[in-house]
Amino acid sequence: MPSEGRIVPYLLLTVLLSGCAANDLMVKRQAESEAKIEFLVQSSKKAEQRHNELAGLLQAQEERLHVVSGEIKQLKNETSDLQASRDELKVRVASLAQKLQTPKVEIVNQPSSSKAAGESGPPAEYLKSFGLYSANNFSAAIASFESFLKNNPRSDYAANALYWIGECHYTLSDLPRAKEAFLKVVDNYPKSSKTPDALLKLGYTLSAMKEKEKAAVIFEKIITSYPSSPAAIKARERLNTH
Repeated sequence: MPSEGRIVPYLLLTVLLSGCAANDLMVKRQAESEAKIEFLVQSSKKAEQRHNELAGLLQAQEERLHVVSGEIKQLKNETSDLQASRDELKVRVASLAQKLQTPKVEIVNQPSSSKAAGESGPPAEYLKSFGLYSANNFSAAIASFESFLKNNPRSDYAANALYWIGECHYTLSDLPRAKEAFLKVVDNYPKSSKTPDALLKLGYTLSAMKEKEKAAVIFEKIITSYPSSPAAIKARERLNTH
């Protein structure tokens, strides 16, 4: 009987200790589960944040691609304009070379019949200026043409000189000054044979300055006022590409 009295408390103590151990194990597992859940929640938040960042970067790249595509299109148009100007210049230079071989020298454009008697051909100062332009020495050509205009304000070639000043500025990408020069040709010499060309290059210049609507008005004016001119053909082409 005494031995049985000692066994019972021992059993009770054993059961009590087992219960505590089980409880500790349960608490430990619960803590581990909560830690895993917290880790998953944090990982999910980081993944969502990273997704948002990537989405923002993708949108920014798409917007930049759109801008670059527009710039490439504009560059293609400007390159086409420059190529057309070079081709036109080659034709004019070839024509000049041919005419220089004849006793009577005329350059670029035939003066109007009302003024033809005033000058038998382009003055030497004008030829010098155009030679600088033909040699791609645009800054010097501008100064030379301006000097020619100052010394010969009533020359039959004044409109031509202004036009080539505009061409020089256009080639040098000085669009505001190119615009000013072409406008002077149109406003000061409305009956000049260079006026259709000046209007065309004015339209090109406005287009390059992102003034598309104003450029379209100029192209329409060329087609209406000079329907059979080469400038009208090019104006129609530009309107069709807008």
